[in-house]
Amino acid sequence: MDDTVAIALYRHGLTEENRRRAYLGWTDSPLCDEKLSTVPCSYDMLFSSDSGRCLKTAEILFPGRKPDRLSELRESHFGVWEGKTYEDLKDIAEYRRWLDNPQTAKPPGGESFTEFTERVERGWKRLIDRVLMAEAESAAVVTHGGVIRFLLTRYAPSEKDFWEWKVNHGQGYELVWQRAGLRRGERCILLREAALTEKENG
Repeated sequence: MDDTVAIALYRHGLTEENRRRAYLGWTDSPLCDEKLSTVPCSYDMLFSSDSGRCLKTAEILFPGRKPDRLSELRESHFGVWEGKTYEDLKDIAEYRRWLDNPQTAKPPGGESFTEFTERVERGWKRLIDRVLMAEAESAAVVTHGGVIRFLLTRYAPSEKDFWEWKVNHGQGYELVWQRAGLRRGERCILLREAALTEKENG
């Protein structure tokens, strides 16, 4: 058994609501017609957020495989602002306060940043426990931009702020740990772009 574990984090494909720059959160939206690549390598385990857009992306990226669903890896819940755009909300004082202080203010009916990150950490711990118990050498996760940014902020080799991480739809990062370091919750030792095949023409 190899002494390292690689975990790839893929963001779901672009959706119609993403295209119009709406806050999506726990609300779902169909994927756009843009073609997604497939993943050329085989991961020992496959996980996904339980949102429809992630499950559909997993079906395309990993044909024939059924992911284990983790509801804790959903996007942040934007409450009554879900489905709305900046233009819809810009004149609301509570929204402007949230834009100025996103880590302390909270969308009405939604999650605070702390609630979001604590939930994601619980899901990540469940995932890591399963990977270690299975003695797997690799796993892939299909999830959301906010989840991936938080996990990179927490576990990438070098520290960056949440919004410094660029996470494109249908793409992602692969993090590699020494198995003992992963068990201890340390930062990974290597970060690279997650593998994808060339997109089909058309």
